[in-house]
Amino acid sequence: MKRAPFPPLIAAPTVGGQAVIEGVMMRSKSRLAIAVRKPDGEIVVELRPWFSLTSAAILQKPFLRGFPVLLETLVNGIKALNFSAMQSAEDEEGESELSPWHLVLTMVLALGVALGLFVVLPHFLSALMQWLGLSGDVDSISFNAWDGMFKMLVFVGYIAIISFVPDIRRVFQYHGAEHKVIWSFENGDEMTVANARAKSRLHPRCGTSFLLFVLAVSILLHTALVPVLMKIYTPDITIVKHLYIVAAKLLFMIPVSCVAYEIIRFAGKFNSNVLCRMLCWPGLALQMLTTKEPDDSQIEVAMAALKCAVSEEACS
Repeated sequence: MKRAPFPPLIAAPTVGGQAVIEGVMMRSKSRLAIAVRKPDGEIVVELRPWFSLTSAAILQKPFLRGFPVLLETLVNGIKALNFSAMQSAEDEEGESELSPWHLVLTMVLALGVALGLFVVLPHFLSALMQWLGLSGDVDSISFNAWDGMFKMLVFVGYIAIISFVPDIRRVFQYHGAEHKVIWSFENGDEMTVANARAKSRLHPRCGTSFLLFVLAVSILLHTALVPVLMKIYTPDITIVKHLYIVAAKLLFMIPVSCVAYEIIRFAGKFNSNVLCRMLCWPGLALQMLTTKEPDDSQIEVAMAALKCAVSEEACS
């Protein structure tokens, strides 16, 4: 589908996005747009309000907004993925979007799998190191060092493995297209495929970087707070002690996500600063795995989503 060039915008608002199945979701302020390439080549675009959990003023405060933002992003992301799956399917007959109960169940399952992989599994692998005599108790620096190493290995290994799946690789290409188009928009360039293609596929505000900050902050916070918890209460039974610490680590994800969110906002806002560049570098390096170079048709889809998100007139 041919689309007219989009003129550059002055004082452009902050936008964010997410790759979906054969498409891209873009958010601008209180709305989002999902653009999907259908099997016949047509680009379908839908504009929706952004589901928000931060309408209350107190939940917009720094160091309080991170966890609600994480949850609302998950809700909107799952809805966008469901819409894209329907639109990109050859046969859409009988398919419908997720009901509220299905959405809640999907969210709980997604969070459960993530916490299981990146919190519970590393802890018990570290407990194995303790059993082998290679680590101290759960409140020791050596235990938390093993825990941190396993978290990073599981996280990076998981991304590396799924990147070999052809369908996931295409999602990663759309992820790259999303970043290129956002860079072009933020630079005030004319919104053309050629201008977007010249931009980097890496972006400091990416969700990949956010997850990496979450892991880094969790390692530091666990190292500091687990010894305090052990002084307050220490179960006598070993397995109960480990379950007690794992439960605490799951609860710690709330302050961890809040701190990580502020770090990534700071790093994205001052991305030309030397300190911020140092903070962003690990996340940008990891994006070499989670983004791939897109083709022109994928950039065109990302542009359609962004145009619709920032200007309702461009949705038609």
